[in-house]
Amino acid sequence: MSVAAAEGAKRFPCAQCGALLIYVPGTAVLTCTYCGFENPIPVSAEEIEELDFHKYLEIARDDATAEHTQTVKCNACAAEFTASGDVTADVCPFCGSTAIISVPAEVRIRPRSLLPFHLNKLLAMTALEKWLASQWLSPNDLKRHARETGGLQGIYVPYWTYDTNTTTAYSGMRGEHHYRTVYYTDDEGNQQSRQERYTLWFPASGVVFNQFDDVLVVATDVVPQKHAEGLKSWDLPSLVAYQDEFLSGFRAVRYKKPLDVGFEDAKGQMAPVIDSTIRYDIGGDEQQVHTARTQYDNITFKHILLPVWLGAYRYRDKVYNFLVNARTGEVRGDAPLSFWKILLLTLLAIALVGGFLYFYSQNQSGR
Repeated sequence: MSVAAAEGAKRFPCAQCGALLIYVPGTAVLTCTYCGFENPIPVSAEEIEELDFHKYLEIARDDATAEHTQTVKCNACAAEFTASGDVTADVCPFCGSTAIISVPAEVRIRPRSLLPFHLNKLLAMTALEKWLASQWLSPNDLKRHARETGGLQGIYVPYWTYDTNTTTAYSGMRGEHHYRTVYYTDDEGNQQSRQERYTLWFPASGVVFNQFDDVLVVATDVVPQKHAEGLKSWDLPSLVAYQDEFLSGFRAVRYKKPLDVGFEDAKGQMAPVIDSTIRYDIGGDEQQVHTARTQYDNITFKHILLPVWLGAYRYRDKVYNFLVNARTGEVRGDAPLSFWKILLLTLLAIALVGGFLYFYSQNQSGR
Protein backbone atom coordinates (compact mmCIF):
# COMPACT_ATOMS: atom_id res chain seq x y z
CA MET A 1 0.00 0.00 0.00
CA SER A 2 1.32 3.43 -0.88
CA VAL A 3 0.98 6.67 1.06
CA ALA A 4 1.36 10.24 -0.16
CA ALA A 5 4.35 12.14 1.14
CA ALA A 6 4.15 15.69 2.39
CA GLU A 7 4.87 17.20 -1.03
CA GLY A 8 2.78 14.71 -3.01
CA ALA A 9 5.47 12.14 -3.81
CA LYS A 10 4.27 8.56 -3.45
CA ARG A 11 6.11 6.39 -0.90
CA PHE A 12 5.81 2.72 -0.03
CA PRO A 13 6.21 1.91 3.70
CA CYS A 14 7.37 -1.49 4.93
CA ALA A 15 4.57 -3.57 6.44
CA GLN A 16 6.95 -4.81 9.17
CA CYS A 17 8.86 -1.71 10.29
CA GLY A 18 7.48 1.26 8.34
CA ALA A 19 10.78 2.08 6.61
CA LEU A 20 10.99 2.91 2.92
CA LEU A 21 10.48 0.18 0.34
CA ILE A 22 12.40 0.48 -2.94
CA TYR A 23 12.22 -1.41 -6.22
CA VAL A 24 15.04 -3.95 -6.69
CA PRO A 25 16.19 -4.16 -10.36
CA GLY A 26 15.56 -7.51 -11.98
CA THR A 27 12.80 -8.52 -9.53
CA ALA A 28 9.07 -8.07 -9.07
CA VAL A 29 9.26 -6.96 -5.43
CA LEU A 30 9.78 -3.90 -3.29
CA THR A 31 12.46 -4.43 -0.63
CA CYS A 32 12.76 -2.70 2.73
CA THR A 33 16.00 -0.73 3.05
CA TYR A 34 16.03 -1.36 6.81
CA CYS A 35 14.83 -4.88 7.64
CA GLY A 36 14.97 -6.54 4.21
CA PHE A 37 11.25 -7.37 4.07
CA GLU A 38 10.06 -8.08 0.51
CA ASN A 39 6.70 -6.90 -0.76
CA PRO A 40 5.56 -8.33 -4.15
CA ILE A 41 4.42 -5.78 -6.73
CA PRO A 42 0.86 -6.64 -7.73
CA VAL A 43 0.34 -7.35 -11.41
CA SER A 44 -1.65 -4.56 -13.03
CA ALA A 45 -4.76 -5.54 -14.93
CA GLU A 46 -4.41 -2.55 -17.24
CA GLU A 47 -3.69 -3.52 -20.83
CA ILE A 48 -0.86 -1.96 -22.81
CA GLU A 49 -2.64 -0.49 -25.79
CA GLU A 50 -1.89 1.72 -28.73
CA LEU A 51 -3.76 5.04 -28.54
CA ASP A 52 -5.26 6.81 -31.54
CA PHE A 53 -3.01 9.76 -32.39
CA HIS A 54 -5.50 12.23 -33.93
CA LYS A 55 -8.30 11.42 -31.53
CA TYR A 56 -5.97 11.77 -28.58
CA LEU A 57 -4.79 15.21 -29.69
CA GLU A 58 -8.42 16.34 -29.49
CA ILE A 59 -9.29 14.78 -26.15
CA ALA A 60 -5.87 14.84 -24.49
CA ARG A 61 -6.91 17.17 -21.69
CA ASP A 62 -9.91 15.00 -20.86
CA ASP A 63 -7.89 11.79 -20.71
CA ALA A 64 -4.63 13.20 -19.35
CA THR A 65 -4.22 13.19 -15.60
CA ALA A 66 -2.88 15.63 -13.07
CA GLU A 67 0.47 14.57 -11.64
CA HIS A 68 0.55 13.22 -8.10
CA THR A 69 4.30 12.87 -7.78
CA GLN A 70 6.55 15.63 -6.56
CA THR A 71 8.30 17.20 -9.52
CA VAL A 72 11.21 19.60 -9.24
CA LYS A 73 13.14 21.76 -11.67
CA CYS A 74 16.84 22.55 -11.72
CA ASN A 75 17.54 26.28 -12.00
CA ALA A 76 20.93 25.54 -13.55
CA CYS A 77 20.07 23.20 -16.46
CA ALA A 78 16.22 23.39 -16.49
CA ALA A 79 15.81 19.61 -16.16
CA GLU A 80 12.53 18.48 -14.60
CA PHE A 81 12.40 15.20 -12.70
CA THR A 82 10.72 13.48 -9.78
CA ALA A 83 12.22 14.22 -6.39
CA SER A 84 13.38 11.46 -4.11
CA GLY A 85 10.90 10.77 -1.31
CA ASP A 86 9.43 13.79 0.48
CA VAL A 87 12.61 15.85 0.43
CA THR A 88 12.41 19.61 0.06
CA ALA A 89 15.95 19.86 -1.40
CA ASP A 90 17.64 17.60 -3.89
CA VAL A 91 20.68 17.33 -6.16
CA CYS A 92 20.15 17.49 -9.90
CA PRO A 93 21.24 14.15 -11.43
CA PHE A 94 22.11 15.89 -14.70
CA CYS A 95 24.42 18.72 -13.62
CA GLY A 96 24.94 18.22 -9.87
CA SER A 97 23.36 21.56 -8.94
CA THR A 98 21.40 21.96 -5.71
CA ALA A 99 19.42 24.95 -7.02
CA ILE A 100 16.12 23.06 -7.07
CA ILE A 101 12.60 24.49 -7.05
CA SER A 102 9.22 22.75 -6.87
CA VAL A 103 7.11 22.57 -10.02
CA PRO A 104 3.31 22.83 -9.68
CA ALA A 105 1.37 19.73 -10.72
CA GLU A 106 -0.19 20.03 -14.17
CA VAL A 107 -2.33 18.00 -16.53
CA ARG A 108 -0.14 15.80 -18.73
CA ILE A 109 -0.39 12.61 -20.76
CA ARG A 110 0.46 9.90 -18.29
CA PRO A 111 2.78 7.00 -19.15
CA ARG A 112 0.79 3.79 -19.45
CA SER A 113 3.67 1.34 -19.63
CA LEU A 114 7.34 0.95 -18.84
CA LEU A 115 10.28 -1.43 -18.81
CA PRO A 116 11.41 -2.01 -15.22
CA PHE A 117 15.08 -1.81 -14.27
CA HIS A 118 16.83 -5.14 -14.82
CA LEU A 119 20.47 -4.25 -14.12
CA ASN A 120 21.48 -2.93 -10.71
CA LYS A 121 24.16 -0.27 -10.25
CA LEU A 122 27.00 -2.79 -9.91
CA LEU A 123 26.12 -4.56 -13.16
CA ALA A 124 25.73 -1.19 -14.91
CA MET A 125 29.22 -0.14 -13.78
CA THR A 126 30.60 -3.49 -15.00
CA ALA A 127 29.00 -2.86 -18.42
CA LEU A 128 30.56 0.61 -18.49
CA GLU A 129 34.04 -0.70 -17.67
CA LYS A 130 33.73 -3.33 -20.39
CA TRP A 131 32.74 -0.60 -22.85
CA LEU A 132 35.65 1.60 -21.77
CA ALA A 133 38.04 -1.32 -22.27
CA SER A 134 36.80 -1.60 -25.88
CA GLN A 135 37.77 2.03 -26.60
CA TRP A 136 41.26 1.08 -27.73
CA LEU A 137 42.19 4.61 -28.84
CA SER A 138 41.45 5.98 -25.36
CA PRO A 139 44.11 6.48 -22.65
CA ASN A 140 45.16 3.36 -20.74
CA ASP A 141 44.19 4.83 -17.37
CA LEU A 142 40.67 5.78 -18.47
CA LYS A 143 38.95 2.91 -16.65
CA ARG A 144 40.57 3.89 -13.35
CA HIS A 145 39.55 7.53 -13.75
CA ALA A 146 35.97 6.54 -14.59
CA ARG A 147 35.81 4.31 -11.50
CA GLU A 148 37.22 7.00 -9.20
CA THR A 149 35.38 10.06 -10.53
CA GLY A 150 32.22 8.62 -12.04
CA GLY A 151 28.76 8.16 -10.59
CA LEU A 152 25.50 6.54 -11.63
CA GLN A 153 21.87 7.63 -11.28
CA GLY A 154 18.97 5.32 -12.09
CA ILE A 155 16.46 7.28 -14.19
CA TYR A 156 13.34 6.49 -16.19
CA VAL A 157 13.47 8.39 -19.50
CA PRO A 158 10.22 9.28 -21.32
CA TYR A 159 9.74 8.10 -24.90
CA TRP A 160 6.97 8.16 -27.49
CA THR A 161 6.41 5.19 -29.77
CA TYR A 162 4.45 5.55 -33.00
CA ASP A 163 2.78 3.06 -35.33
CA THR A 164 1.47 4.09 -38.73
CA ASN A 165 0.77 2.93 -42.27
CA THR A 166 2.16 5.17 -45.02
CA THR A 167 1.14 5.66 -48.63
CA THR A 168 3.66 7.54 -50.77
CA ALA A 169 3.11 8.80 -54.33
CA TYR A 170 6.37 9.54 -56.07
CA SER A 171 7.91 10.63 -59.36
CA GLY A 172 11.48 10.27 -60.48
CA MET A 173 13.83 8.67 -62.99
CA ARG A 174 15.20 5.16 -63.50
CA GLY A 175 18.76 4.88 -64.73
CA GLU A 176 19.93 1.81 -66.64
CA HIS A 177 23.64 1.17 -67.20
CA HIS A 178 24.90 0.17 -70.61
CA TYR A 179 28.42 -0.39 -71.96
CA ARG A 180 30.11 0.42 -75.25
CA THR A 181 33.57 -0.19 -76.64
CA VAL A 182 35.73 2.91 -77.04
CA TYR A 183 38.85 2.82 -79.20
CA TYR A 184 41.82 5.11 -78.62
CA THR A 185 45.54 5.46 -79.31
CA ASP A 186 47.92 5.23 -76.38
CA ASP A 187 51.08 7.29 -75.84
CA GLU A 188 53.15 4.85 -77.88
CA GLY A 189 50.83 5.03 -80.90
CA ASN A 190 49.16 1.65 -80.35
CA GLN A 191 45.45 1.12 -80.87
CA GLN A 192 43.69 0.25 -77.61
CA SER A 193 40.11 -0.29 -76.52
CA ARG A 194 38.20 -0.09 -73.27
CA GLN A 195 34.67 -0.58 -72.00
CA GLU A 196 32.91 2.68 -71.14
CA ARG A 197 29.71 2.80 -69.09
CA TYR A 198 26.86 5.15 -69.89
CA THR A 199 23.40 5.54 -68.34
CA LEU A 200 20.03 5.86 -70.04
CA TRP A 201 17.33 7.58 -67.95
CA PHE A 202 13.58 6.88 -68.10
CA PRO A 203 10.69 8.58 -66.25
CA ALA A 204 9.24 6.63 -63.33
CA SER A 205 6.30 7.16 -61.00
CA GLY A 206 4.17 5.09 -58.69
CA VAL A 207 2.78 4.52 -55.22
CA VAL A 208 4.49 2.57 -52.41
CA PHE A 209 3.24 1.41 -49.02
CA ASN A 210 5.03 0.93 -45.70
CA GLN A 211 4.06 -0.20 -42.21
CA PHE A 212 5.92 1.13 -39.19
CA ASP A 213 5.77 -0.34 -35.70
CA ASP A 214 7.10 1.25 -32.49
CA VAL A 215 9.12 4.08 -34.02
CA LEU A 216 10.91 5.27 -30.89
CA VAL A 217 11.34 8.98 -30.12
CA VAL A 218 13.08 10.43 -27.06
CA ALA A 219 10.61 12.80 -25.39
CA THR A 220 13.13 14.88 -23.42
CA ASP A 221 16.36 16.74 -24.05
CA VAL A 222 17.80 16.65 -20.53
CA VAL A 223 19.67 13.40 -21.17
CA PRO A 224 22.42 13.39 -23.85
CA GLN A 225 20.26 13.24 -26.98
CA LYS A 226 22.68 11.38 -29.25
CA HIS A 227 23.27 8.73 -26.60
CA ALA A 228 19.57 8.28 -25.79
CA GLU A 229 18.78 7.91 -29.50
CA GLY A 230 21.73 5.53 -29.87
CA LEU A 231 20.31 3.02 -27.38
CA LYS A 232 18.60 0.54 -29.68
CA SER A 233 18.38 -2.78 -27.84
CA TRP A 234 15.06 -2.17 -26.07
CA ASP A 235 12.88 -5.25 -25.55
CA LEU A 236 9.63 -3.36 -26.11
CA PRO A 237 7.50 -6.55 -26.25
CA SER A 238 8.33 -6.89 -22.51
CA LEU A 239 6.61 -3.61 -21.58
CA VAL A 240 4.50 -3.85 -18.43
CA ALA A 241 1.63 -1.64 -17.33
CA TYR A 242 2.79 1.44 -15.46
CA GLN A 243 2.85 1.14 -11.68
CA ASP A 244 4.32 3.58 -9.18
CA GLU A 245 6.05 0.74 -7.37
CA PHE A 246 8.57 0.34 -10.20
CA LEU A 247 9.69 3.94 -9.70
CA SER A 248 10.40 3.60 -5.98
CA GLY A 249 14.08 4.37 -5.44
CA PHE A 250 14.54 5.89 -8.92
CA ARG A 251 13.81 9.19 -10.61
CA ALA A 252 11.56 9.71 -13.61
CA VAL A 253 12.02 12.53 -16.12
CA ARG A 254 8.97 14.40 -17.43
CA TYR A 255 8.50 14.62 -21.17
CA LYS A 256 9.23 18.01 -22.75
CA LYS A 257 8.58 17.10 -26.38
CA PRO A 258 4.80 17.23 -27.11
CA LEU A 259 3.05 14.33 -28.79
CA ASP A 260 2.69 16.03 -32.20
CA VAL A 261 6.28 17.33 -32.20
CA GLY A 262 7.47 13.81 -31.40
CA PHE A 263 5.65 12.50 -34.45
CA GLU A 264 7.54 14.97 -36.65
CA ASP A 265 10.76 13.39 -35.33
CA ALA A 266 9.31 9.96 -36.09
CA LYS A 267 8.69 11.08 -39.67
CA GLY A 268 12.39 11.84 -39.91
CA GLN A 269 13.20 8.27 -38.87
CA MET A 270 10.69 6.86 -41.37
CA ALA A 271 11.91 8.97 -44.30
CA PRO A 272 15.00 6.86 -45.19
CA VAL A 273 12.90 3.67 -45.14
CA ILE A 274 10.29 5.25 -47.41
CA ASP A 275 13.03 6.51 -49.74
CA SER A 276 14.55 3.03 -49.91
CA THR A 277 11.15 1.55 -50.77
CA ILE A 278 10.68 4.12 -53.55
CA ARG A 279 14.09 3.37 -55.05
CA TYR A 280 13.39 -0.36 -54.95
CA ASP A 281 10.08 0.25 -56.72
CA ILE A 282 11.76 2.41 -59.39
CA GLY A 283 14.30 -0.34 -60.04
CA GLY A 284 17.12 -0.09 -62.55
CA ASP A 285 20.75 0.55 -61.67
CA GLU A 286 20.34 4.11 -60.41
CA GLN A 287 17.37 6.12 -59.20
CA GLN A 288 16.45 9.76 -58.89
CA VAL A 289 13.51 10.73 -56.67
CA HIS A 290 12.06 14.08 -57.70
CA THR A 291 8.86 14.22 -55.61
CA ALA A 292 7.45 12.13 -52.78
CA ARG A 293 4.15 12.87 -51.03
CA THR A 294 3.42 10.70 -48.03
CA GLN A 295 0.11 10.15 -46.29
CA TYR A 296 0.18 8.77 -42.73
CA ASP A 297 -2.84 6.63 -41.76
CA ASN A 298 -3.92 4.74 -38.65
CA ILE A 299 -1.43 6.60 -36.43
CA THR A 300 -1.25 5.24 -32.90
CA PHE A 301 1.16 5.93 -30.07
CA LYS A 302 2.31 4.96 -26.59
CA HIS A 303 3.89 7.08 -23.87
CA ILE A 304 6.43 4.83 -22.13
CA LEU A 305 9.26 5.06 -19.62
CA LEU A 306 12.56 3.29 -20.30
CA PRO A 307 15.22 2.68 -17.63
CA VAL A 308 18.78 3.96 -17.94
CA TRP A 309 21.75 4.41 -15.66
CA LEU A 310 22.90 7.96 -16.29
CA GLY A 311 26.44 8.88 -15.41
CA ALA A 312 29.46 11.01 -16.06
CA TYR A 313 33.16 10.83 -15.26
CA ARG A 314 35.94 13.38 -15.32
CA TYR A 315 39.20 12.96 -17.19
CA ARG A 316 41.78 15.77 -17.21
CA ASP A 317 39.25 18.44 -16.22
CA LYS A 318 36.73 17.46 -18.87
CA VAL A 319 33.42 15.72 -18.17
CA TYR A 320 32.27 12.79 -20.33
CA ASN A 321 28.64 11.56 -20.26
CA PHE A 322 27.29 8.09 -20.82
CA LEU A 323 24.06 6.10 -20.63
CA VAL A 324 23.67 2.42 -19.80
CA ASN A 325 20.57 0.55 -20.98
CA ALA A 326 19.31 -0.85 -17.66
CA ARG A 327 17.74 -3.82 -19.45
CA THR A 328 20.63 -5.08 -21.59
CA GLY A 329 23.80 -3.29 -20.49
CA GLU A 330 24.24 -1.55 -23.86
CA VAL A 331 26.39 1.56 -23.38
CA ARG A 332 26.44 4.81 -25.31
CA GLY A 333 28.79 7.56 -24.27
CA ASP A 334 31.80 9.75 -24.84
CA ALA A 335 35.43 8.81 -24.27
CA PRO A 336 38.63 10.82 -24.65
CA LEU A 337 41.21 9.91 -27.28
CA SER A 338 44.87 9.33 -26.53
CA PHE A 339 47.15 11.72 -28.43
CA TRP A 340 50.01 9.22 -28.31
CA LYS A 341 47.95 6.30 -29.59
CA ILE A 342 46.63 8.38 -32.48
CA LEU A 343 50.15 9.60 -33.26
CA LEU A 344 51.49 6.03 -33.22
CA LEU A 345 48.66 4.86 -35.47
CA THR A 346 49.32 7.73 -37.89
CA LEU A 347 53.06 6.96 -38.02
CA LEU A 348 52.30 3.29 -38.59
CA ALA A 349 49.97 4.16 -41.47
CA ILE A 350 52.63 6.44 -43.00
CA ALA A 351 55.24 3.69 -42.67
CA LEU A 352 52.95 1.14 -44.36
CA VAL A 353 52.15 3.49 -47.24
CA GLY A 354 55.81 4.44 -47.60
CA GLY A 355 56.85 0.79 -47.64
CA PHE A 356 54.26 -0.06 -50.27
CA LEU A 357 55.36 2.84 -52.51
CA TYR A 358 59.03 1.85 -52.13
CA PHE A 359 58.48 -1.78 -53.13
CA TYR A 360 56.19 -0.70 -55.97
CA SER A 361 58.83 1.68 -57.37
CA GLN A 362 61.53 -1.00 -57.03
CA ASN A 363 59.33 -3.47 -58.87
CA GLN A 364 58.63 -0.98 -61.66
CA SER A 365 62.31 -0.08 -62.10
CA GLY A 366 63.28 -3.76 -62.28
CA ARG A 367 61.15 -4.43 -65.32
